[in-house]
Amino acid sequence: MLKVTIVGRPNVGKSTLFNRLCGARISIVGDEPGITRDRISGSVSWNGRWIELADTGGLLPDVRDVIPAKVREQVVRAIASSDLVLLVVDGRAGVTALDEQLLPVLRRTGKPFWVTVNKIDTAELEPLASSFYAFGAERLFSLSAEHGRGLGDLLDAMAELGSPETVGPSAETSGAEVTVAVVGRPNVGKSSLVNRLLGEERAIVTEIPGTTVDSIDSLVTREGVRYRFIDTAGIRRKGRTEARTEKISVLIARRSMKRAAVALLLVDAVEGVTKADAAIGGYAAESGCSVIIVLNKWDVVAKDSHTVERFTETVRRRMKYLSYAPVVTISALTGLRVARLFDLIDRAFRERRIRVPTGELNNLFVAGMAAEWRRAHPSQKLDIRYMTQTGIDPPTFVVFVKGGKPLHFSSERFLINQLREKYGFFASPIRILQRFRRAGD
Repeated sequence: MLKVTIVGRPNVGKSTLFNRLCGARISIVGDEPGITRDRISGSVSWNGRWIELADTGGLLPDVRDVIPAKVREQVVRAIASSDLVLLVVDGRAGVTALDEQLLPVLRRTGKPFWVTVNKIDTAELEPLASSFYAFGAERLFSLSAEHGRGLGDLLDAMAELGSPETVGPSAETSGAEVTVAVVGRPNVGKSSLVNRLLGEERAIVTEIPGTTVDSIDSLVTREGVRYRFIDTAGIRRKGRTEARTEKISVLIARRSMKRAAVALLLVDAVEGVTKADAAIGGYAAESGCSVIIVLNKWDVVAKDSHTVERFTETVRRRMKYLSYAPVVTISALTGLRVARLFDLIDRAFRERRIRVPTGELNNLFVAGMAAEWRRAHPSQKLDIRYMTQTGIDPPTFVVFVKGGKPLHFSSERFLINQLREKYGFFASPIRILQRFRRAGD
């Protein structure tokens, strides 16, 4: 797979180009410089070749502030692992001093680079691209990322560098790709955990809350299984977000949970479970993904023989709607029990895809469950006449109920508990849809 890194000074349209090439809105796009800070990955298939793309933060040659310096580190690492670099410039702004300062940085890498002159929206603007030939790049393309103009030529040229044997992401492993969203409030260690899971620093880590503002996809293959980890922006409680960019990042973080099979919900073990943690847990439960609650920073918690039990009890009390989510204690900083997360993720992914045959559900499960209910509630009936599983990811069941009235919430909870006891569905929500038939129908 051809690996291409997109670089340039801030606010020249790198993320717009990245999203347009990938065919989806993966990176946040806005007028504020510096929105993209981490490496964000995506891929595109063109003329039978797969191209892996990396969007990077705005590159500033000489900086001392923490976040811009970290952005520079990420850009340099991305370039080092790529086969080709696309330098994006603003055709309407013309050649700037900052553009020129980036050229020595690119040349020192030894990687081939092409210049993509962005914001050339019409043929009349084409002459604006000519001044960038002075950069001495191997190739130059004038295009409009916003309108899609000229992208075909760029994709054709990149595809020519790939080989016909290049395979797509889904073919690199024998099994399905496991998508994992790492979520939590700001500064609980999400990026540190992602870096630990990947075995390299792909996400920027600082002590400044809100360092991550986008959702960052990173891929790793472990023991033949391909994992896509999504490092999300810290989610604040509703009404606590002020900047437009931060509001967008929260929406993207919530959308990331909906496209993930598994969510790692990080909680700061030192601070304990907060209202914000509980709110994020609610978002995770609504999304339908399997959830693993991860108590991070366990290495600095004062512990005795009952510490784990007390923390687990607090989690269960504050997040009753996530009673099915396992709780694990880790330290992203030291690596304590981080490797165990892969086993939990694998099990959660596997069991959310369990499908129970309709015959087994009705001939064995429903009959056995009704008998169990009668033993516990001799004076009440469980009026389920038929049930079938209609979906996986998450497991979804339709229950046909007698009498025209919905099941009481205690009956539905009993049904879900029985399904878990019989079939597992580890870490996964179970959705019950009810259909009613009146007596005599």
